[in-house]
This record gives sequence, structure tokens and C-alpha cells, in this order.
Amino acid sequence: MTSSASPAEGPLPRPWKERVRALYEDDNEAGERFRYALLAFDVTTIAFVVATSFMPRHITVEVVDFIVGLGLLADFSARLWIARRPWRELSHPLTWADLVAIVSFLAPIVGEGGGFLRVLRTLRLMRTYQLVKQLRGDSAFFRRNQEVIFAATNLCVFIFVMTGLVYETQHRTNAGIANYVDALYFTVTSLTTTGYGDITLHGTGGRLISVLIMIFGVTLFLRLAQVLFRPVKVRFACPTCGLQRHEPDAVCCKACGTVLNIPDEGS
Repeated sequence: MTSSASPAEGPLPRPWKERVRALYEDDNEAGERFRYALLAFDVTTIAFVVATSFMPRHITVEVVDFIVGLGLLADFSARLWIARRPWRELSHPLTWADLVAIVSFLAPIVGEGGGFLRVLRTLRLMRTYQLVKQLRGDSAFFRRNQEVIFAATNLCVFIFVMTGLVYETQHRTNAGIANYVDALYFTVTSLTTTGYGDITLHGTGGRLISVLIMIFGVTLFLRLAQVLFRPVKVRFACPTCGLQRHEPDAVCCKACGTVLNIPDEGS
């Protein structure tokens, strides 16, 4: 007859899946450090994608590509493994963007032909928004500038994705788009509606891309300008009416009069 473990032996070790899920989801010190490490990895990966887009391909870059791809594959596999609804995770558009980025890193693509695929990795930044609560608690700068950071991130992601799309669809047939700098230049001039006219996109597809850049780019640019120039407020949910935005020194909610306890750098 077997007996259960005595209290003196301590609790049984957690299964590996629960340990990995705790790193991704739990609000403890280990989980916070792990998510910050993931955030640093994402930012470094995006910097590498952008930098190598302007560099000639070399065996060293290909090797680093493959290593980064293995890291992305490990992260993707872990997130899918711990997902409570794996099929729902797989149906998310950003999950497919991650898969495309992983394949582009691991596939033996030589030359800049895979640049557009690799730049989709920038969409992975959108998934780091799960760190918002943690960043609010740890960074006073983030708390004060959260909406500005989000608006700037959205605009940067859009610019680099559209730059990759312009390059991939035009560089073989358009003499004005010889490299990523040309594509970035066209994207920014179209987004700001400057439109110097020295570079234009050919064909119906090129015109449609230009329309997309102008419509969505201007919208994102105006959103960034809006959050930059409107009065500074802090995000803090009123416990009574739920109003989210208040003056930094507000004592009471202006909607319902409830006394607030908004944390600041001195609290």
C-alpha cells in the first residue's frame, strides 16, 4: 500500500507546462523578468531586421538569421503549447504573421527578396502589449506617455511594413525603387502627403498601394499628433463610474465626484 507524500517532503514539483505558462502569465518576479527578456529580444530582432535590410547579404547574416529564427520558433512553440485554446491562437492574424516571419528567417533565402517577409516580424511588437500592466507599474515614463508610445509604435510598424511591401512589389520593375532607402523615402513622402513626384509606383497595384499609404498613414500620423498635443492626462479607472482619464493632480473624479487615489512617482 503506497502512501501519499508527507508534508515534510514539500509540495510536488509543478508540471513543465505550468512552469512555462507561469513565465508567460504570472505576476511574479520570474515572470516579469522573463517577459522583459522577451520584449528585449523582440526589440533586438526588429533592429536586426531593419539594419540588415540595408546591408548586402553575407553568410554571417544568414547564420544570424537562422539563429534568430530558432529563437522565434521556440517562443512560438511555447506559446502554442501553453495556450488554453490552441486553435483560437492559430486563428489570430498576428499568429500567422509570426509564422511567416519564422519561415522567412529559417528558409535559405539569399538576397533582399525575403525582406518583406522578415519585416512582418515588427507586428510581433503588438503582442507585447500584454506587458502594459507590468510597464505601468515599473515605469513612470510609460505611465505618463502610454498613448504616445502606442501611437508611435503603430506608426513605425505601418511605415516599415509598407516600405517592405513597396520594395517587394516595385524593385524589379521600377528604376526609382532600387533599395529599401528608396522604398522608405517614397513611403514617408506619401504618408506625409508631401509627394515630391520624383518616385512614383507603376501600374494599378502601385496606385492602390499609394492610396493605402496615404489613407492609413495619415490617419496614424494624425493620431500621433493628437496624443502629443492634447492636454496631459493620466489613465486611472474611477472605482465608481469607470472614467479612465483624469488630470495628473485630480483629487476627485470630474464625472461623479468620487475621491481618487491616483498613484504618482512619490507614492
